[in-house]
Amino acid sequence: MLILIKEYEGEGEEYVPTLGIPDEEFASIKKHITREEIRVVTLAKLKLRHDMCLWDVGAGSGSVSIEADHLLPNGRIFAMERNEQCLAFLKQNLNKFHTRHVTLVPGEAPDCFEDLPDPDRVFIGGSGGNLFRILEAVDTRLPAEGRIVINAITLETLTAATEFFENAGYQVEVTTINIARTRPLTEYKMFEAYNPVYIIVGEKG
Repeated sequence: MLILIKEYEGEGEEYVPTLGIPDEEFASIKKHITREEIRVVTLAKLKLRHDMCLWDVGAGSGSVSIEADHLLPNGRIFAMERNEQCLAFLKQNLNKFHTRHVTLVPGEAPDCFEDLPDPDRVFIGGSGGNLFRILEAVDTRLPAEGRIVINAITLETLTAATEFFENAGYQVEVTTINIARTRPLTEYKMFEAYNPVYIIVGEKG
């Protein structure tokens, strides 16, 4: 009998994949990362199965793709990003966490969708002002019962996304998450609040 045990390494230390990787483990532009707590809820809302195809649109640091990599042992993930600085950090993070199923797709959505396989799930973390065009393009490729999850921090994005889903016949669910963390290295334990995030789920009928 032969037993193989996969070992994970990260910067010289053993790395064991878990949900909720601390934000500081990712190289990123400060505002281009889905924070740890939001990331865990987002992955739960995606309802991933082991063999699905996930599109990560506006991947930023790649934190969602990296965590999803461990949830899709037989699946495929396409991390799309247009920002050159984000792309550099994204490549660095994919290498650090030894992702096995993530393909980096440089380019602007929805133009970069053309050569990709149809998705089962789509996460939109950033749209670059092209949200309506992205949703239109995704809608033509997404199968029945497919899911789109959008993280929004503005009411404009929340309104635009929910209107699109309702007009296109999707079932819509919106969750608002407010996070406050204690500040490190301070004499008193005070909380630092972050902007609320709207997690919008559209399930195709």
